[in-house]
Amino acid sequence: MRQLIPGLLFAALWASASAATKFGVQSVHPLILAEVRFFIAGGGMLLFAYGIQRAKNAWPTTTEFKQLAIFALLNTTIYLGAFVLALKQVSAGIGSLSTATNPLFIALLSAVWLRRMPRWNEMLGLLLGLVGVGVATYPLLQNSFATVEGLMILLGGMVAVSAATVYYASITWRLPNLVINGWQVLLGGILLLPFTFIMASFEPTAFSNSQFDVRFWASVFWLIVPVSVAALQLWFFLVRQDPIRASLWLFLCPIFGFAYSYLLMGEPITLLTVLGTTLVIGGLWLGRQGKSD
Repeated sequence: MRQLIPGLLFAALWASASAATKFGVQSVHPLILAEVRFFIAGGGMLLFAYGIQRAKNAWPTTTEFKQLAIFALLNTTIYLGAFVLALKQVSAGIGSLSTATNPLFIALLSAVWLRRMPRWNEMLGLLLGLVGVGVATYPLLQNSFATVEGLMILLGGMVAVSAATVYYASITWRLPNLVINGWQVLLGGILLLPFTFIMASFEPTAFSNSQFDVRFWASVFWLIVPVSVAALQLWFFLVRQDPIRASLWLFLCPIFGFAYSYLLMGEPITLLTVLGTTLVIGGLWLGRQGKSD
């Protein structure tokens, strides 16, 4: 019961990131959207932690900075950078569905980390999850709501965020959640800068096509406050309670995500969408069998 309200709220907020990103990339290049989000969110959280809360003994040591940089590279630079790039080419619903495969990759990477052979149910669960994403994606590929390139970028991001979760759980963190979150988002934005300058054109003619309009700033606000701040704080709370049980709340992300994409983006929900989502959830359930309570 202690995880019920935080878990439900996390799933609802985390799933909303796909729809918010989909709106934002209609105005500017995906990486520009990501950089604005990271620098405002990371800087704002650190300003609050150090300037308003005046957190004591909360400045990272050299070792902690290295740990934060590794976490930021996986969780923010690679995962969220890939996520915004992919959302330019795939539907918001598929973005949320891919997030739900996270526990399967976490189980597989945890097995590698602990140097044990993955269990048969973990491997079969991962296979079912990937097949489910493929089934749900097929009609969207046919109707130009997704591309193969976008799906590959999304897959790479999911591997990265799963590795980030395993890495985060392996560290005994001394710093408060807000400080960890602030630094990893800010450092992730800094590490993403070279890719942004390469991929996003800053020529006057190209940059003038960017629309820093109400849609853009509404997307940035939503991605910062409910997602980067609230949802990640809830996620860190859940992971610290129990990383395996925390991952189970990602089961709900596809349900929320497809609801958002249908209601807000007008993206289709077909029989294959339902079947694919069912396969993903079935794979998640199978992959969790045999886990200790």
